[in-house]
Amino acid sequence: MSATAISAISAARARSNAAIAAQDTTAIAREWMPDVHVVASSGAQAAGADANVRSMAAAFARRPDTKWVRATTRILVFDAWQVASEEGEWTGTWTDPDGPVRVTGTYLAQWRNTNGTWRIQAEVFVPVACEGGAHCRQHP
Repeated sequence: MSATAISAISAARARSNAAIAAQDTTAIAREWMPDVHVVASSGAQAAGADANVRSMAAAFARRPDTKWVRATTRILVFDAWQVASEEGEWTGTWTDPDGPVRVTGTYLAQWRNTNGTWRIQAEVFVPVACEGGAHCRQHP
């Protein structure tokens, strides 16, 4: 089952990345459980799919060229509980008034299989580097 789960989670992550690239919040939310919890690189937290959709839509409106890409480095599946851990690296880019910004870091996602579908229950994004203007000089 683990190989099948890993394949399904990898496909879901690819769909999530594509939805983010398209700034399609409806498609992004399809990969989340309704009670998803996200801790952003800024430390801001949002609970529930609706709150996270609003947060992402606001980010896209504020910075129309925003891109976030998650690159999986490891997926571990606990078949008995139908839960998985996805670890990886992420990159966020956008343009602020004082120029381009690039933030990179690590992430951890918890996935749950409900009714045969793997969805994200929680994600935590930790920044480890920032290049750019004022955004990088102080905690957002």
